Amino acid sequence: MIGRPVPRLEDERLLKGAGRFADDEVLERQAWCAFVRSPHAHARIVAIRKTPNPGVLAVLTGDDWVADGLGAIDHVPNPLETLDITKKAFDSPLERPHWPLAVGEARHVGEPLAAVIAETAGEARDAAERVAVEYEELPLERSPCFRQVLGDAAATQRALAQAALVVRHEFVNQRIANCQMEPRSAIGGYESGQLTLISGSQGVHRLQQALRNCFKTERIRVLSRDVGGAFGPRAYLHPEQAVVVWAARRLGRPVRWTSERAEAFVSDFQGRGSTARAALGLDAEGRILAYEAEVEADLGAHTVSFVPMANFRNILTTVYRVPAVHVEVRGVVTNTVPAVPFRGAGRPEAHHVLERLLDMAARRLDIDRAEIRRRNLVRPGYQTASGLRFDSGDFAGYMERALAMADYEGFAKRRTAGRLRGIGIANYVESPSGATGERVEVTVSAEGVQIIAGTQSSGQGHETSFAQVVADRLGVPMERVRLTTGDTDQVKTGGGTHSDRSMRIGGTLLARASEAIIQKGREAAAEMLEARAGDLEFRHGEYRIAGTDRRVSLLQLCERGPLTAAEEFSGRIPAYPAGSAVCELEVDPDTGSVTIVRYSVVDDVGQAINPMIVEGQTHGGIAQGVGQALAEEVVFEPSTCQLLNGSFADYGIAHAADLPGFACELAEDPTAGNPLRVKGGGEGGIVPATAAVINALCDALDVDDIAMPATPQKVWRAINS
Repeated sequence: MIGRPVPRLEDERLLKGAGRFADDEVLERQAWCAFVRSPHAHARIVAIRKTPNPGVLAVLTGDDWVADGLGAIDHVPNPLETLDITKKAFDSPLERPHWPLAVGEARHVGEPLAAVIAETAGEARDAAERVAVEYEELPLERSPCFRQVLGDAAATQRALAQAALVVRHEFVNQRIANCQMEPRSAIGGYESGQLTLISGSQGVHRLQQALRNCFKTERIRVLSRDVGGAFGPRAYLHPEQAVVVWAARRLGRPVRWTSERAEAFVSDFQGRGSTARAALGLDAEGRILAYEAEVEADLGAHTVSFVPMANFRNILTTVYRVPAVHVEVRGVVTNTVPAVPFRGAGRPEAHHVLERLLDMAARRLDIDRAEIRRRNLVRPGYQTASGLRFDSGDFAGYMERALAMADYEGFAKRRTAGRLRGIGIANYVESPSGATGERVEVTVSAEGVQIIAGTQSSGQGHETSFAQVVADRLGVPMERVRLTTGDTDQVKTGGGTHSDRSMRIGGTLLARASEAIIQKGREAAAEMLEARAGDLEFRHGEYRIAGTDRRVSLLQLCERGPLTAAEEFSGRIPAYPAGSAVCELEVDPDTGSVTIVRYSVVDDVGQAINPMIVEGQTHGGIAQGVGQALAEEVVFEPSTCQLLNGSFADYGIAHAADLPGFACELAEDPTAGNPLRVKGGGEGGIVPATAAVINALCDALDVDDIAMPATPQKVWRAINS
């Protein structure tokens, strides 16, 4: 079953509208919550006046939260190091408490200040609008959070001084909104001393632990059934989730909240938001001599995550040989919505900088852009400045395949009069890490196989791919495999889904548990077949005596009683997904509009459990990368930090009509790091995408760079300048 493009098992249920998303749940006696949000980016809260209104059950503030003895949300923002999980990524960073309802000060526009609980959603919203808040505006903040330096500054400066060419540029990787299809929704419950949260997430145990820290109790259940997109921000506890649980405990009845899109733009954690000032030194033949970068991330108003900067630092030199490296990464706290990992989490940002600098260098040295990359690509075994050692990866081969798919050599003939056509290349490698703990339980009974897994899907197709692994290893029909995730009452522990970890780690545990099941069943099968256990072989779901037709299936064997195996893991399973992307596009010189006409990509995700699912993941990643390159940007007014484009009328995303058919091919340069040879397929599409698109656009316009998002207005101005 492994390697087959099997249609997703969950799709029939989801397409028929039979999914169970958080907002689908209806509980008896449920009340509704609406939030009073700050109109100021930074202000002292002088007073909140609670005016009685019909249907209102409670008006709660941050002072009430503190009076109840509850703690702030601990997001655990500082990640563990990739190579040494006994260490944190950054030394002594600023980590300020994040209160679910602001205490003392409002720190960004849209921060929740009060929660209004009422019998209906309409009554809650109306009453929230009548809550009067007195503010004292404060100056905007820009506070240092962390700083780290990597590499040899002296060696880098010497190499830059000796270089035939030094290319310097500043790249802004703009803030983007998390535009998942399912708006955030949360339902809090309280019964017999147990708190419950029903909410879409990327991992119920992370939310459970954060809630335990707030409420100082172990009796908390978190459920996430179907989730309509996540991309990183839903890995973290949002304030609204904590508040509905608290309100349910206070009122003794369920309390629910569902975000409106206008709320989402000022309250959902956002992605990206960094500025890199970089210099690349090369010799006259285009070989890299030194690379220097200074990168600053806008973390927003609360310290939710430092992961993107840790990843940027780790993957800084991507797939290229760089003899001398010096990088400084910084994080600053500002009065904007918190920024957290978004698909790729620092890796697209790092690739964008280096791939753009290579194109700029090739232009100035008059070297073909594919050739300058050939001269600098590394091979397996190479150790980067950050200590990563690529165990596998045919980086040159991936690029050559992508160039052939894109007909790179024939591009010159496709340039047409009247429109500006360009082509761009971007190579990539990932270094996924993520949470260090995971657990899988597998139980085989006469009815079939039950999997309980600590990772969970937010659209990646786990019901299908996990079933394929178990069906392959145990030889049972795929339709008789069931997966349970997203319920802390049934799933003992787990790290959730992010950072390409679900199949790399969860799949490893599935393989181990399946082998344990086979070994446990061997003695019982030997007894049934009246043979020695050592004489039995297990193939295609059956134990048989070697050289005979005497056999018994695993499912028949389990009619006597179920077989169960549980596997846990703590640590890292390194892997380096890699590949290459080539984008070809046209620009209308009269309007500045950009049309992507071809997009070719080769991805080494390791062994693809389900190639169709991998291709779908790649398509989604490309679409998000194209959206950021050409349309997406959260715009704050600089002097007030007021959001200027808080709706889809003003915030651009890539639509299906904006995209061509993608040419996707898989490659595999095997890794020995895990039994399924999995590297990871969830993020490869997005990592090289912005670089490939902007490289192509700069080629079309014959310019060094154009800032993202390259909207038609920016492109038109570039043409006419």
